[in-house]
Amino acid sequence: MTTTALLLAAIDLAAAVALSAIYFHRHRRRDLVVAFLGVNVGVLAVASVLGTAEVALGLGLGLFGVLSIIRLRSSEITQREVAYYFAALAIGLICGLPHTDVVVPLVLVALIVAVLAVADHPRLLSRARHQSVHLDRAIADERELREELARLLGGEVTALTVQRLDLVDDTTLVDVRYRVSAAAREASVQPGRVAEASAPHTRGASAAASDTRVADLIGGTR
Repeated sequence: MTTTALLLAAIDLAAAVALSAIYFHRHRRRDLVVAFLGVNVGVLAVASVLGTAEVALGLGLGLFGVLSIIRLRSSEITQREVAYYFAALAIGLICGLPHTDVVVPLVLVALIVAVLAVADHPRLLSRARHQSVHLDRAIADERELREELARLLGGEVTALTVQRLDLVDDTTLVDVRYRVSAAAREASVQPGRVAEASAPHTRGASAAASDTRVADLIGGTR
């Protein structure tokens, strides 16, 4: 391997680790971190072999295209996690193919990592939510359904799609997109601080009760 190829392999590993660290910090799924790193290193290795072997480049790219659209059936993954998979594939492919200059691959890899880091930031479009809601009422009127969902979800319904309206069992299954208020978003992001700010600052039994309520809100135990 040339010095450029070794440097690109090091860049690839550093970028894959950074990408996996961003994902794990925000979503806390260890199994997918292993998958991202494994896919990346595997793509890097195969691309390196294809780059040095007497194989047409179109065949190699076609192979990666087929592999990239295979749906992994071990567990369902979200569209966000699919984006991380494709990023791992792209980084490995970019760094695995032969290059005479290291600048262009380095810029492309940095661009992929930077775009995912920004696009998946928790504060970007943080008020937008998506839920599938199963109501214990059959509501055919869209206006009434919108008002009921807004009341239940505590936000402004921006779009909804009724997936099933069961008049026999009196249920409604609806896919809803909604926007929570700024106060509700801050409460979900920092529940401990909101509870502490709203609790009375008293001593003795009332302070202990307030402590217990705060612990319950953030999921802790006393």
